[in-house]
This record gives sequence, C-alpha cells and structure tokens, in this order.
Amino acid sequence: MSVETHDIYMVAAGLVFAVGLGGVFLCRHFFRKIIATKMLGAAAFLLLVSVSRRDALDAPDPVPHAMVITGIVVAVSASAFALALARRIRAETGQSTFEEGDAP
Repeated sequence: MSVETHDIYMVAAGLVFAVGLGGVFLCRHFFRKIIATKMLGAAAFLLLVSVSRRDALDAPDPVPHAMVITGIVVAVSASAFALALARRIRAETGQSTFEEGDAP
C-alpha cells in the first residue's frame, strides 16, 4: 500500500483546519481570531488543490487551481478589511479582545 502525495495533503488540510477551528473558538484576541480564520481558508485551498487530481497519469484539473488563486486574492482583501476593522475597534474602545459579556 503506497501513500499518494495528495492523500498527505488532504490529511494536512484536515489538521490545519482543526487547528484553525480551535483558534476561532478558543482565542479571544482579535488578531488571533483573524489568523485562525486565515488558517481555515488555507486548509480549504489545500484541500481543493489536493482533490483536483483526476488520475495518476492525467494532468491535474485546472478549474480548482483557478478557484484557489481567485480565493487567495479574496482572502487577502478580507484579511486586510478584518485587520483594519480590528484596529478601528481598538482605537474606538481600547479593547483588543472579546470580553465575557460582549458575545451575543
């Protein structure tokens, strides 16, 4: 039984997703939550690239690769907006974490 490279990438995507999900739920600091969300996106991108392979002899499917490149551009824009928003919240309120009573 041989382990294919894309199988290793799928397992790595699952591990990165689990760490990111834990960071989203366990961290209170805005910056750490943004980084954890970025990890969730990176795991999704890695999973899309790893499943894009059709067969060992065929070339990879280019459509998921194009989707990942587009997703990376959108993720960078969303991250810049989230960081600007976190900076604005810090400037307005002086807080950089979620407090116990702040969550809805």
